[in-house]
Amino acid sequence: MNRITHFDLYADDPDRAAGFYKDVFSWQTEKWTGGTDYWLITTGPDSEPGIAGGLGKRHDLSDRTTNTVDVASLEETEARILAAGGTVIERRRPIPGVGWFALCADTEGNRLGLMQNDEGAK
Repeated sequence: MNRITHFDLYADDPDRAAGFYKDVFSWQTEKWTGGTDYWLITTGPDSEPGIAGGLGKRHDLSDRTTNTVDVASLEETEARILAAGGTVIERRRPIPGVGWFALCADTEGNRLGLMQNDEGAK
């Protein structure tokens, strides 16, 4: 089964947003060392139900909350999305050391990320 494994939030002021989520939900943030302005969000211990996420700087009004689904094959999943009436917004790109990412939308315009795990992605 393909599960949501990550979420992304976008903010005009990521430091302010990180403070908000810390104050309200006690979420922890840590700057990612992957070469982009991005903060990893820990929402709780791995032993409890839930998912972790990330926080990035909003660059465009289209940047909005995105849930990322773990998939075995980006190509196959993109094909199923297109066949079902969805769209591919951004084709496959590497997240170094993590995997391959693509951004799609459902028939209602809701964005969803697709992640194919591959630690060798460059």
